[in-house]
Amino acid sequence: MSDAGRYTCEYATYPSGNEQGTTTLIMLAKPKNSAKAVTVQAGSKSVMVAHCEAADGKPAATIKWLASVGGNHSTSSTNGPDGTVTVRSEYRLVPTAEDNGREVTCLVDQKTQDRPWTEVLKLSVEYPPTVTIDGYDHNWYVGRSDAVLFCHATANPEPTTITWTTASGSLPDTVVVEQNKLTVRKVDDAVNTTFTCEVKNKHGASRKTLTTFVIEEKREPVQEQQTGALVGGVFGTIIFIGIIIGIVFLVRKYQQDTEGPPKHKPPPPVKAGSSTEMMLDEEATDALNGGAPPVLNKDGSDGHHGNDSSNHGPSSGNIPRGESFVSTPMYV
Repeated sequence: MSDAGRYTCEYATYPSGNEQGTTTLIMLAKPKNSAKAVTVQAGSKSVMVAHCEAADGKPAATIKWLASVGGNHSTSSTNGPDGTVTVRSEYRLVPTAEDNGREVTCLVDQKTQDRPWTEVLKLSVEYPPTVTIDGYDHNWYVGRSDAVLFCHATANPEPTTITWTTASGSLPDTVVVEQNKLTVRKVDDAVNTTFTCEVKNKHGASRKTLTTFVIEEKREPVQEQQTGALVGGVFGTIIFIGIIIGIVFLVRKYQQDTEGPPKHKPPPPVKAGSSTEMMLDEEATDALNGGAPPVLNKDGSDGHHGNDSSNHGPSSGNIPRGESFVSTPMYV
């Protein structure tokens, strides 16, 4: 690194004289990168859970963090005697049991590297045990054999001891314990009690209690009845929905029928000059005559008085063949 600096080359020429050229040598140094998770205990204060370092690099490296946990980081740098720089970054958060095993990633970027250097770290958060008991089915009847309870614990580090006790202190003679498993060889009134499971690790102890009730007779499972009731309810709902849809359809159809066009078509209009119109005029003439037939002259003509041609209809000789006509009513 001491070779870095400004270099000058001087040379003589004739007849111009002496000339010189200057250049600068810059030395680069690839950093030594490292990252590590720090084991911490769950608590209420912000602590360092991981750190990342890029040592003896030139120029100084840039450190970034990628994390899914809600933390923050701080970065510091130290200059070396040879012009190199060491960059350190700390990732901090308030650790909880849920943060144990989560990942954070350190990224180091520097001019001498082709791509950013990355390191994935898993957080290590230690916490006292959290205990649960399961296996009780509320069907401990007198005479039942091999009723079982399980004591489960989550802890970091792993639990060191698991202890079963009852409200009276000691376990009944019919009870056998194997690590986290408690087995009742034969159920009787002695196990009509409260069981306690206590789990310990180096950070503390936690316990969980469960009260068991001994009944006289075995309870039959009702799962099939519940399943049948559920299926029946589903089918009943489907039928009800179908009835509603049918009623709505019928109501709408009835409304459409009552509000629609008339079912019977009106008679077609009578064409002028048609035989039908002729018949109607003849009926009107009959009505005016009181139902009596028209009076005809001896020569077959109408019995109108007077010689006014306006009272007579057109002569038959003037009517073209194939056309109809309406005669003028006769008054008597």
